[in-house]
Amino acid sequence: MAGRSLPTALQTSLFGTWTRQQIMQVTESRPPPWNRYFSARRRRHLREYATGYLMISPALLLIFLFGIFPVLFALYVSLHKWRIVRGDFIGLDHYLAAIANLTYILLLFLGVGALIGAYILLRNLRRDLQAEPKGAWLQAIPGLLFAAATVSFFRWAFFFMPEFLDIATKMRGQERTRELFIRLLGEAFAAESIIPLWRTFVFILIAAILVGIVAAIIQPSSRNPGYQARFAILWLSLVIGLGLLYVLFQGVQSAYASAVETGEDPGIWPQMVAVVSGVILLGAAWLLWRSAEGQTSNRSFILRLLGSIALMVGGVLLIVEIPTIVASGDEGLWNGLKVTVFFSLGTVPIQLTIALFLAVLLFQKLRGSEAFRIMYFLPYVTPVIATATVFRFLFSDRKSAPINTILSWIGVKPQLWLREPDGIFAILAAGLGIENFPEVLLPQWLPLHLHATLADWMTGPSMALMVIITLSIWMFVGYNVVIYLAGLGNIPAELTEAAQIDGANRWAVFRHITFPLLSPTTYFLSLLAVMGTFKAFNTIWVMRIGQALGTTDTLSVVIFEEFFQKSRYGYASALAFVLFGIILCLTFVNSRLQGSRVFYG
Repeated sequence: MAGRSLPTALQTSLFGTWTRQQIMQVTESRPPPWNRYFSARRRRHLREYATGYLMISPALLLIFLFGIFPVLFALYVSLHKWRIVRGDFIGLDHYLAAIANLTYILLLFLGVGALIGAYILLRNLRRDLQAEPKGAWLQAIPGLLFAAATVSFFRWAFFFMPEFLDIATKMRGQERTRELFIRLLGEAFAAESIIPLWRTFVFILIAAILVGIVAAIIQPSSRNPGYQARFAILWLSLVIGLGLLYVLFQGVQSAYASAVETGEDPGIWPQMVAVVSGVILLGAAWLLWRSAEGQTSNRSFILRLLGSIALMVGGVLLIVEIPTIVASGDEGLWNGLKVTVFFSLGTVPIQLTIALFLAVLLFQKLRGSEAFRIMYFLPYVTPVIATATVFRFLFSDRKSAPINTILSWIGVKPQLWLREPDGIFAILAAGLGIENFPEVLLPQWLPLHLHATLADWMTGPSMALMVIITLSIWMFVGYNVVIYLAGLGNIPAELTEAAQIDGANRWAVFRHITFPLLSPTTYFLSLLAVMGTFKAFNTIWVMRIGQALGTTDTLSVVIFEEFFQKSRYGYASALAFVLFGIILCLTFVNSRLQGSRVFYG
């Protein structure tokens, strides 16, 4: 051993009787990890990925500047007392003023949802990493650092935003020049409270990149960047979920501490338990209902059906606490939500039904069908303001107005139309001689608050809102007809011809072939229509009249008034996020209920 060089001795002790030539051949046949990770093939893939990301980077930048950033800034505004100028940070006060204790319930669902999302990500990662070497779990470390860098960046942005917004205040009384703005912007970046946060973000980001490269070298794989990104999302989901639950419990403790001084019980925990239990029961009822479809035994089918109905009733009885919670918040928000629901229910089903009927009719080989297609589509491309103005003239409350004149011909007295705040069902009931509608239809054993809420909803949309619903249907039927015609053109003619040869009549062909194959088109149009009705503003703003007493003010109109007329920017931003949450929930429910029935052929 003493006469040999150290490498030769180590080689003998490690490889036994292997010759030096054999050891050199094995060593040369295995390139080092660095060369394996940056092989020619890998470098070509990296160049392709880099080129692709560079090509889409301008689009991503535009999406961030005009899509993501405004949403994040609106969230920032909603957390401040913001009336024309920025005020103090007030947290969830605006949301509590709008939807009361429902804020805490939503925080609970969001926090638990984020934790469930983290669990699903972890489960999928564990399944995918079983096919990888054991060292693939090492990618969790750079994923954690990338998640920490993301949190650090948003922390820096949150504290930098006041410095940036104060630039406008500092420029008052001075000549507004580009040089002055750049100087003040540099001072905002160099503020003593901002520099340490920026340095922390840069340090964590560089550390994440270096650790990610080292982890990729130690365990080379083409899927390492994807694993690191998925681990980062996993860590972020954990942080968001735990953070939301922390904010929830802090807010509840603060509310109960304040309640001790006032002597009033906020009732947060009972309401939270009731709503969460109701949601769980509704979920169990849905699963039991779906499981009943696959039962072969009539007894099992009936038992599961009855069980799901019982769970559904119990869930609804617990969830009805939500209107009471919301009613204790902003009355304008509750009224705007009710009007929006009426507007959506009165618009979407009718316009889709009429559009489908006209599309099937115009799809036939009829003379002048092209002219009719153009006529039906014209209302959609007509300027909204002009159309609304014409409808205001048609439905004027004057006796000589066109619609009132037509009604006088058939013996109906003139109506107030856009000035009528009473519900359409209450008006019809009064015309039929039914007094005290809808109180006569509601059982007296209902709780007082639930009785009042149901009575308010059962009167239906006001006559003024019905005029706006009519205008909306007239405007958008033509657009839906065009889309339905495109869907009808994609249905193979061989299917309808084969059904007709087998003896099917037109209704059977439509029921079993045309309508099922139009389900993707119907799903698309219904999704757009529901979202459009919840965001509708132009026609409603032009048609609304003060004498309607707010019965035509949808949620978008309420937000507009809070922002532009009352200058309550923070509160209006909070209401906008409430509307965004409602649209998101409706989209999810629509995709789960209707999307599962879509047939793509």
